[in-house]
Amino acid sequence: MAKRGPYRKGEAKRAEILQTALEIFAVEGYRGTSLRKVAAKCGLSMPGMMHYFSSREDLLTQVLMKRDQEASARREAPWTLPAAFEVLGENQQTPGLVELFVSLAAAASDPNHPAHPYFEERYRTFRATLAERVTRAQRAGQMRADVPAARLAMLILAVADGIQLQWMTDRTIDMRQTFADAFRLMNLPQSGPGTHQGQA
Repeated sequence: MAKRGPYRKGEAKRAEILQTALEIFAVEGYRGTSLRKVAAKCGLSMPGMMHYFSSREDLLTQVLMKRDQEASARREAPWTLPAAFEVLGENQQTPGLVELFVSLAAAASDPNHPAHPYFEERYRTFRATLAERVTRAQRAGQMRADVPAARLAMLILAVADGIQLQWMTDRTIDMRQTFADAFRLMNLPQSGPGTHQGQA
């Protein structure tokens, strides 16, 4: 059944808030003033904007989820290793979203934090998908098989997140190149600066 009336308008306004927040946070990151700018651009007061979300943390979590959805929509195969290099390159152009991701990831260690389910599911999905692709590469003889695929998947994610954390305090770091260097050391199929695209 099609959604009508106030409910449909509410969904449209909520989507507008998230898109606006995504654009503002990409440049400025999350600050108290950033939320006020989002509300003003959407023609709302702060209380009016928060009416569409259960909490401030819920809004911020939804912004990250929208970022993931848009990144997936831009790629035919969003969770491949070559796509990971593209994502890191894009992240360098949106420092505010990297700051938001790192900040929420730390806060989400609390099981009661609104972002906890998002990060829990995100890492579970990423580990499973990467492990499957690493397993295929191992069976094809394309990469070392003396480390279990599941552990290599965790290592890949640790490298990606660790590079972003360091990049936040030193913007001269080339995240894509560093990621490629790590893959080279691990003897993994890769696609990045100075490399040929792998099949994983």
